Amino acid sequence: MQTLLLVALLGCLAAVSAVPTEKVRWCVKSLKELEKCVALAAKAPVFTCSLKLDTIECIKAIKAGEADAITLDGGDIYFAGQNNYDLAPIIAEDYGTTSSDTCYYAVAVVKKGTEFNIKELQGKKSCHTGVGKSAGWNIPVGTLLSMNLIQWSGIDNSPLEDAVSNFFSASCAPGSAPGSKLCQLCAGDCSKTHREPYYDYEGAFKCLKDGAGDVAFVKHLTVPDSEKPNYELLCKDGTRRPIDDYRTCHLARASAHAVVSRKDPQLADFIWNSLSSVQHQDFQLFSFEDYPPSKDLMFKDSTASLVRVPANTDSFLYLGAEYVSIVRSLTKEPASFASSEIRWCAVGHAEKSKCDDWSIHSVVNGNVAIECRTGSTVEGCIKMIMSGTADAMAVDGGQVYTAGKCGLVPAMVEQYSADLCKNPGEQSSYYAVAVVKKSSGLTWDTLKGHRSCHTGLGRTAGWNIPMGLIYNQTQDCDFTKFFRSGCAPGSEPNSSFCSQCVGSGQAVGDESRCKASADEQYYGYAGAFRCLVEGAGDVALIKHTIVPENSNGKGPDWAKGVNANDYQLICPGQPAGVEISEYVTCHLAAVPAHAVVTRPETRGKVNILDEQQAKFGGSGSDDSFRMFHSDSGKNLLFKDSTKCLQTIPKGTSYVTFLGEEYMAAIKALRKCSESTPELEKSCTFHPCQQNI
Repeated sequence: MQTLLLVALLGCLAAVSAVPTEKVRWCVKSLKELEKCVALAAKAPVFTCSLKLDTIECIKAIKAGEADAITLDGGDIYFAGQNNYDLAPIIAEDYGTTSSDTCYYAVAVVKKGTEFNIKELQGKKSCHTGVGKSAGWNIPVGTLLSMNLIQWSGIDNSPLEDAVSNFFSASCAPGSAPGSKLCQLCAGDCSKTHREPYYDYEGAFKCLKDGAGDVAFVKHLTVPDSEKPNYELLCKDGTRRPIDDYRTCHLARASAHAVVSRKDPQLADFIWNSLSSVQHQDFQLFSFEDYPPSKDLMFKDSTASLVRVPANTDSFLYLGAEYVSIVRSLTKEPASFASSEIRWCAVGHAEKSKCDDWSIHSVVNGNVAIECRTGSTVEGCIKMIMSGTADAMAVDGGQVYTAGKCGLVPAMVEQYSADLCKNPGEQSSYYAVAVVKKSSGLTWDTLKGHRSCHTGLGRTAGWNIPMGLIYNQTQDCDFTKFFRSGCAPGSEPNSSFCSQCVGSGQAVGDESRCKASADEQYYGYAGAFRCLVEGAGDVALIKHTIVPENSNGKGPDWAKGVNANDYQLICPGQPAGVEISEYVTCHLAAVPAHAVVTRPETRGKVNILDEQQAKFGGSGSDDSFRMFHSDSGKNLLFKDSTKCLQTIPKGTSYVTFLGEEYMAAIKALRKCSESTPELEKSCTFHPCQQNI
């Protein structure tokens, strides 16, 4: 065996200089893990093994190009995804035996016969998989903090580890400082490696089984079937349940462990293909039987198979906003969540300019209420909000759906009726309509084969509603067979739905062309109408207020000379067009208003907008800046037709906000994968953060 290990170690040194696409250099953290890796390499020579002291050293080695891959749990995936390492999950463990399940439940396990419940854990002895790990630390500590059981005033006053050690009488939390109370129950060196017998899931359970601890924080698959009758779960409601009742008695649901690597598509393909070939051979990739007594070597033993993670999925998308908010609450000062400013995400140059103006005017006594962040697209901003580098933005219904799928929540809604601002009642909404030139003679039934102008790919009035109707008519997801060309900003550059876009109007090679931002002249409601006005399309799919807002002397320079009477509405069931004013009887759908979205834990910060709209929201306010007016474009940051913002009741999900009719329409459209944003594909890869 020692000869084998020596050969492996020499192979590790040789592998450092290997070209990544020739060998997959797997990082291991113990001699037992190295033993299994060497056996894998013997079976599949494409693999070599790189032995490091611990997880952090492996992450550093992969970042430096000295290794290529390692399997990590959620807490370590979060750590590896930080800017200084910038690694990403590429392959997920799947724990399903009959159907795919890339999630697991974090549970609190105790011996049957003990009398305490979760609210009586103070003073007990605890067993953790490791500091910073999901089921063993982040989720249970976050849960106990949220239940106000662990008292912690913030990192400014004391480290979180001190608060945890003061709560439990003794613990084994591998990765803690040796000699601390959090290492008191450990049987080895208290490191986050298999040198510590109580490390990881099996180790934490062994800590409980051996009588060292009173509670073990593990995942739902940890307790062996033969031992389940001797143990119970602690539920958050103060009750206990059998081990197999984890679906109704758990602390949280977490994303499966995943293989992480550098953000290199070619390398990711190579690692996936290499592992796939091993799965089809007789090597037991997910077994520990040949390496007793260690378990969970390289992969969790409970893994049934491996699943490819969607391209461009970073650690924040993989883990989901709910889990990321838990980790952030444990690693950042609570005071940061109560700060007086909100970081608003602007899309493109024009919105950034307006946001900067807003920020300047928001200063009171030297304190800025609004800070500005910039994303190249709405999806980019949603990712920034998820990761905590921005806090909020206003988006349309389709984007509320995507943001909701990614774990964000609607906090405020635009109201387009001044009367309802004064006397709040029903939620604001608008009509999605199809506008054509009267001279065209087009009807809804004769649209096929013509050119289309859309507000943007995945937008409510401009894409989801009309394309959903068209799909229901044709049952064909290839919309290029319906419209011969068009402008739908956000589409693939070589798509026919980009062929009519014009960009910023600058020289050939304009990078703004077909981008989903205000830098594309045909983006958004007014942009789609402009596309129709300037002859780039035959129908504009917009909301009902846009034509009157951009005609008869109203609107920006391009709208000068536009006569509203030259345009009409068309809709299903109408054999001819009707006047623009008849949108109540001729529309494609009534849809929810735009909403401000944010992370669940920063929802309270959005209340700053009440103060801001009192200053800059309308009549009687400070005219030096107007939140709901755009000078250098249309509908920047908010819709120009907004009269006020209204608070959405706390606890309202994106499903409730959008309503049954809209949810049914968008679910039908999602049968067409081309209509699903890449961001949404990443967020819905597994159901851990999904409520429906």
